[in-house]
Amino acid sequence: MNYLHLMAVVIAQAQKASSGWQVLVMYILLITGMCFLLVVPQRKRQKEQQKMLNGLKAGDRVVTSSGIIGTITNVKGSKFILKIADDTKVEIFKPYIQAKLDKSEKSE
Repeated sequence: MNYLHLMAVVIAQAQKASSGWQVLVMYILLITGMCFLLVVPQRKRQKEQQKMLNGLKAGDRVVTSSGIIGTITNVKGSKFILKIADDTKVEIFKPYIQAKLDKSEKSE
């Protein structure tokens, strides 16, 4: 709520400014600040996801983006082989792995 109030104050002051270039500078600063607040957290999440994907190996339990839980049995370049049942294995591309499960987490 404080951020929205700050934006309103900045816009109001920019509109009260006597010259057009001051208004332009205020809008540029406002847009730059908003972009910074949106882009930086997204890049951080992408780096964490990539680090998790690079650290996966055979034997790790994972969840796919579609909600399938399985154990990695093999790594083939940009794909994983997941064992999802006793005699059922599927190939899945690395970007579709959403999270790594802890050893203590068991599926029901």
